[in-house]
Amino acid sequence: MNRKKRYVVKRSGVAKVNHGNRLDTFIPSGKAVAGPPLGPQLGQKNINIAAFCKEFNERTKEYKEGIPLPCRVTVNNDRTFDLVINQPPVTYFLKQAAGIQRAAMKPTHEVAGKVTLKHVYEIAKIKQQDPTQSFLSLETICKQVISIARTCGIQVVPKLDAQEYGQFLEQRKLIVEEELKDLQAKKEARMLRTA
Repeated sequence: MNRKKRYVVKRSGVAKVNHGNRLDTFIPSGKAVAGPPLGPQLGQKNINIAAFCKEFNERTKEYKEGIPLPCRVTVNNDRTFDLVINQPPVTYFLKQAAGIQRAAMKPTHEVAGKVTLKHVYEIAKIKQQDPTQSFLSLETICKQVISIARTCGIQVVPKLDAQEYGQFLEQRKLIVEEELKDLQAKKEARMLRTA
């Protein structure tokens, strides 16, 4: 994102960079702490970090701990802030519905999991609660969810057989283990080259 920086001239004649008054970030529910990476981001915006963490944790206590929540923080001139907390991202819901931990490494070539049209509808209903999505029709949000599922390698099907899908997940688990081993081998080879 390219954001314009505003310069404010101080009395001493030295220009101070104002980085804007908005912060968009993901914060795990119930886990806002003053340490990195959140603390420094809030500190740059001159936000009272302790007050922010307390308010965020209080407002997200109904969520299961650790769910990533997209947040938009608008900073006022008097160091107060307006906090808008959106629903978890669509990818989180898709992976939960499909029963997988990781999306596909090659989304167009492999299927990481499957969800039904009912899952898509339920996810769209939840995402419609977000302020940025509230003006969209449910059909449009469903199309967005299906598009995101495709980019994750998650196949949308009319219905699923539980036993058949359980076998699919067992086979998929072996493939994921192989992919992780390959990634680890590549990482170690890269470390040897740079050493």
